[in-house]
Amino acid sequence: MPITMPRPFKCRKVTSEPRAYYFKPRAVPLCGLEEIILQLDEFQALKYSELDNKDQERASSAMKVSRQTFGNILASARRKLADAVVNGKALKIEGGPVELIREPRGGEHK
Repeated sequence: MPITMPRPFKCRKVTSEPRAYYFKPRAVPLCGLEEIILQLDEFQALKYSELDNKDQERASSAMKVSRQTFGNILASARRKLADAVVNGKALKIEGGPVELIREPRGGEHK
């Protein structure tokens, strides 16, 4: 039987960092909360899909992943966000297999 090797893992391209990295229910001590980790690629996928209204083709291209991978990342992000909101858990945004790409701002010169 031939041995198959998995595809090499690619870092996802992320251009946005969150303004806040932690969210929790009000008036509930953090020590009493379960924590959900939303990775930066999941954060970026939510932003592209829900705020920037990018279709899957443009969003996956921007993150340098396949449409299927983008869809998987987005589904995971939506599940985690729903779990945190519905079940009153803390949501921490951090890490993941990403490469942060800083986009030039308008008016800046190289």
